[in-house]
Amino acid sequence: MSESVKVFMGGTFDPIHNGHLRTALEIQQWLGVRQVTLMPSKAPVHRQQPERSGQQRLDMVRLAVADEPALVADEREVISANASYTVLTLESFRRELGRQVPVCMILGMDAYLSLPQWDRWFELLNLCHIVVVKRPGWIYEPCAQMQQISLEHEIDDVDAMLQKPAGHVIFRELTPLGISATQIRELISGGRSPRYLIPDAVWNYIKQNRLYNVEQHNEGK
Repeated sequence: MSESVKVFMGGTFDPIHNGHLRTALEIQQWLGVRQVTLMPSKAPVHRQQPERSGQQRLDMVRLAVADEPALVADEREVISANASYTVLTLESFRRELGRQVPVCMILGMDAYLSLPQWDRWFELLNLCHIVVVKRPGWIYEPCAQMQQISLEHEIDDVDAMLQKPAGHVIFRELTPLGISATQIRELISGGRSPRYLIPDAVWNYIKQNRLYNVEQHNEGK
């Protein structure tokens, strides 16, 4: 098991759900690393701002991973004075870990194909490898720019990738779980239970803190 590799997955996690957790765990086992880090963003740059605070979303991530040693929460974006630019997060990792430790960033295919819209995106592969999660049946239709990036940087050998600190793109098809944070928010605001879509500890936190316009469920479940 690779002890010195840093693997992380960012997101709003509003709220974190079992799809996030299963993806992170499958990647951890596939790469053979000790842990995958889940990192809530404070102020995401490329999407609508979440109504829940960074601290609330971090609390939910911590509760979700409390009983799983292969997953860990990271607070650095939530407590940062900066907006959640990925390149700044990667630079933070490099200051902490040095230049030679392999760093892997997990992205969904949608996010990967949108990289040219990201701040200083052309620097990312100098700072990390990118693990792209594919859904079964996904039709890969990159723009010419991203097609060239994939051609230049794609690798299919995990061991070879982890011999280097950064610079590769690797694609992985994972177990599909049709769960979305939007779906969960709509269930809760509509007075329905999201149980079995999110960890019980997260559902209890949502009820206790009355997030997502939660209504008290008579059954207490």
